[in-house]
Amino acid sequence: MPRVLRLADCEPISRDALPERFRLSVIVPVFNEARTIEQVMERLLEVPLPLEIVIVDDGSVDGTRALLAERIETWRTRVSNGMSLELVLHEANRGKGAALRTGFGQVSGEAVIIQDADLEYDPLEFLRLLRPLIDGRADVVYGSRYARGAQSDSPGWHRLGNRLITIASNLLTGCDWTDVETCYKLVRTPLVRAVAPTLRERGFGIELEMTAKLARQPGVRLCELPIAYRKRSYAEGKKIGLRDAFRAFWCIVRYRLKD
Repeated sequence: MPRVLRLADCEPISRDALPERFRLSVIVPVFNEARTIEQVMERLLEVPLPLEIVIVDDGSVDGTRALLAERIETWRTRVSNGMSLELVLHEANRGKGAALRTGFGQVSGEAVIIQDADLEYDPLEFLRLLRPLIDGRADVVYGSRYARGAQSDSPGWHRLGNRLITIASNLLTGCDWTDVETCYKLVRTPLVRAVAPTLRERGFGIELEMTAKLARQPGVRLCELPIAYRKRSYAEGKKIGLRDAFRAFWCIVRYRLKD
């Protein structure tokens, strides 16, 4: 199994340094994020990169869907050359994994990254995460909340839980990640297309399933960079919980043994 290239930092990449016609596909899974989705979209539209943004609303019932319908055309008028914006609707809530699988089927860029619809992650990190991929040093880049140099305000219990899940995943994949459950997974599109048809998880377990299946791809080069992270509380809309932690351990074992 491949080792992870761990970088302390990377110089942010500029649009001029990208290959001709390069686009980064950004999948935004959304479920009941009426309080934050506009701010997330404002941040994405300010990223100085050619982005293909695919929003997948996973059956929201808190007004998110109406807000998206109201704002989508305004956002489209603001995308610059080389950018695009699409909205896909699930009629009922099916889980983050299902939303990502839908998004993977829509992308056409040269690389794909996931952006949660909360305010925990800053999309300006894309500029740094892209550097090792564009430089030809990596095919998969994880933005780690817990690598040396990361700026994270996670409480101790959250760090411990993530650490245990990451250790278990590493033991069974042979990798040495520091944060397998990070949202920021940047992957070359051919690899996404290789694993997407095999993905099964409907919920947060897709983080572990993707990690296991990407590690098995022949010749894959893995890389990790520290990122900044601001954890939101459950009062602010945090959704992942103890049940998801148990599911994560189950997924680690399941996808080590079979697809």
